[in-house]
Amino acid sequence: MIESIRTPDSRFENLPGYDFEPHYSEIDGLRMHYVDVQGGADQGVEPSGETVLMLHGEPSWSYLYRKMIPIVAKAGHRVIAPDLIGFGRSDKPIHQSDYSYASHVEWLRVLLFDVLDLNDITLVCQDWGGLLGLRLVGEHPNRFRRVVAGNTGLPVGGGALTSQFEDWLKFSQEAPELPVGGIIAGGTTNDLPAEVQAAYDAPFPDETYKAGARIFPALVPITDDNPAIPANEAAWKVLERFEKPFLTVFSDSDPMTKASEKIFRERIPGARNQPHTEIQNAGHFLQEDQGAALAAVVVGFLHAT
Repeated sequence: MIESIRTPDSRFENLPGYDFEPHYSEIDGLRMHYVDVQGGADQGVEPSGETVLMLHGEPSWSYLYRKMIPIVAKAGHRVIAPDLIGFGRSDKPIHQSDYSYASHVEWLRVLLFDVLDLNDITLVCQDWGGLLGLRLVGEHPNRFRRVVAGNTGLPVGGGALTSQFEDWLKFSQEAPELPVGGIIAGGTTNDLPAEVQAAYDAPFPDETYKAGARIFPALVPITDDNPAIPANEAAWKVLERFEKPFLTVFSDSDPMTKASEKIFRERIPGARNQPHTEIQNAGHFLQEDQGAALAAVVVGFLHAT
């Protein structure tokens, strides 16, 4: 049994821009939260039948997608936005040893496929949302219809792509406190209001809740002995044959992942001849800086393909 703690619901009351009804599923004895908004009648449009899966990364949660969810739903699409285990309204194992790349992939797989039985998915992913989501695409390609990847990658060793990631890895492991709201603010080009930073801090009342946020950077497979590398390499073999539409929407001001979009465009067949977009005036957390613009790109991509 994994020892975990649960953030009090009161921490999520009256967060600016985030009033979505919570949904939960129990996986491995852990409560996993997800947003599930069905576009259609409430927005005055016919449901499209499309499902858009929005996966957040480190150290954010589904709050990151609050600007995008209503826009994509208003276009008639169903939107699913989970909180990874250890983040948001999901339960938080307190021991770093209970987190692994493989466990995160499996927790997501159970929620998305066993519980929700999603098919024909359009994946929207950033940061660890891509490391996890693209693994699932590689392992279950028939479940996916399109991919929109921004500020992410699928590493297989060989060292960190950027010095900025090396600095972040060092900070995440050594800082006495992990200032989540401040980290989000530092990864944006816009000034984040205090109440928005507080919303990113909401899942983490104290450092006890941050084991997942702490360990995540150390799980990125940049060293050649990382146990996730064989599975990532296998996923790449599938992605190199993936002909469904694959769009990159990296931002113009993210030094952390700036080298990765070219890798996707060169190696994935479905990325050829797509209208790849650079989101302007956006940092690493492009959903926070330019959520409406990114949502418009996603809606346009669905309609075009």
